[in-house]
Amino acid sequence: MNKFRKHAASAGMRLALTLGGAAASLAWPSGASAAAPARQAVMSPVAAPAMSLGADIARLGAPVRIAVGKSTLRSLSLPVSQIAVNDPRVAGARMLGSSSQLFVWGLAPGSTNLILWDRQQRPVIVDIEVEIDVEGLQAQLAYVFPGERAVKAGAAGGSIVLSGQVSDSVKASQILDMAQAYAQRGAGEAAAPADGAASAAGGVKVINMLTIAAPQQVMLEVKIAEVSKTLVDQLGASVGISGTRGNWSYGLLSNLLSGNPSQLGAVHGKNGNGLTLDAQKRDGLVKVLAEPNIMAISGQEASFLAGGKIFIPVAQDSTTNKITLEEKEFGIAVKFTPTVLEGGRINLKVAPEVSELNREGIGITTGGGTAANAVLPAFTTRRTTTTVQLFDGQSFAVGGLIKNNVTTNIKALPFLGEIPVLGALFRSSDFQTDRTELVFIITPHLVKPLDGTLDGDIVLPTDAYVAPSRGEFFLQGKMEGAGAPRPRQEAATQTAPAGPDTH
Repeated sequence: MNKFRKHAASAGMRLALTLGGAAASLAWPSGASAAAPARQAVMSPVAAPAMSLGADIARLGAPVRIAVGKSTLRSLSLPVSQIAVNDPRVAGARMLGSSSQLFVWGLAPGSTNLILWDRQQRPVIVDIEVEIDVEGLQAQLAYVFPGERAVKAGAAGGSIVLSGQVSDSVKASQILDMAQAYAQRGAGEAAAPADGAASAAGGVKVINMLTIAAPQQVMLEVKIAEVSKTLVDQLGASVGISGTRGNWSYGLLSNLLSGNPSQLGAVHGKNGNGLTLDAQKRDGLVKVLAEPNIMAISGQEASFLAGGKIFIPVAQDSTTNKITLEEKEFGIAVKFTPTVLEGGRINLKVAPEVSELNREGIGITTGGGTAANAVLPAFTTRRTTTTVQLFDGQSFAVGGLIKNNVTTNIKALPFLGEIPVLGALFRSSDFQTDRTELVFIITPHLVKPLDGTLDGDIVLPTDAYVAPSRGEFFLQGKMEGAGAPRPRQEAATQTAPAGPDTH
């Protein structure tokens, strides 16, 4: 340490330590009152406890302002015998050379002060204000984002304040991330220049006051296509043998056909005996198509739902049998969050979903005073979530949502139904196949609002409608007239009130 102090007294080392600005002189005030000899030894910045400073102690010059991680050097008019820092977490101080060079460094944003005693034990106060080095952040922002000249970085209350206008939301997010990283680095992570110096913990708050010049809007064109095909094959036979003897009646075979069969042939005897054949084949095809168009601002979420909602009872208290109704939506839903990137690229997070009510539901039995059976609705849901990047007008498809169910049922009479060929008379077979395929085709477009002066050029679906005359409606049964629709611009011109003549 003695070797370090000898070298620090030289002019070259003094310039190297003056990081916060040029070295200045602090003249000892002539009105400083003498104090009793201090009993404390010279304290290091870490070991210095918090001190209550009296109002009668003179202040030495203007406050010393430095940035976090920077240091400065001040020359004193008189040698100093003792020094104490009020809050060593904010700043540190040490005497160098011949005890007339004050070396101060910043640790964390805030303000504190230190007391200096000369050799006659006269104390004076030096105020220290430590700020965030926003000049370094401003220089980095100007280097990384040369086109965003309106962005300003400032400091207020120990926080970094970002203000100004940026071109798009992507740049705003990148600037905010850069400021947060800079705040974490500048909140005490810089190494202390002296042994035992404390460093501040925690990060610095970043206040985002950036505004976006013209937020871009994205229109999402979604095509949802679902094809469902059902194939049912049934083949069965039923042989019934019954009779009576006295007061007794008997039946040897019962009906083996399930459901409501479409009878191919039936033969019944007088005593109840009969033979029934069932053979049917059913094919079903269902096509569902929805084409919603959704708009959202870049960075904001938008949603669409074409369906309905039901209310499901939910038990709240088992003792009082109190229930509440919970709302559940079903149908075709789409949620998407677009983010416009540089060069017209669109980062798109899409979450389409198709849900429908299940025909069977879930059967439950309610307790309490009177037991009852109820059926709660069940849902069949297919959803996917993906994130893609593409340009304006490009499309991408989300497919592969295929559901293939195969159901087979066989009802037969034991032993008789297993006989080759003849066993078909004693069994019933049911084969059912359900196949569903769902495809989403999504196309984003960059859109802008329509100019108000072009309101007359907007084409509406009702522009081509002409009301029928009474003769066309009653005699010919027409719901639309045969005349040509009047242009909207002409109609607007005729109905608009005449304004004052400005010529």
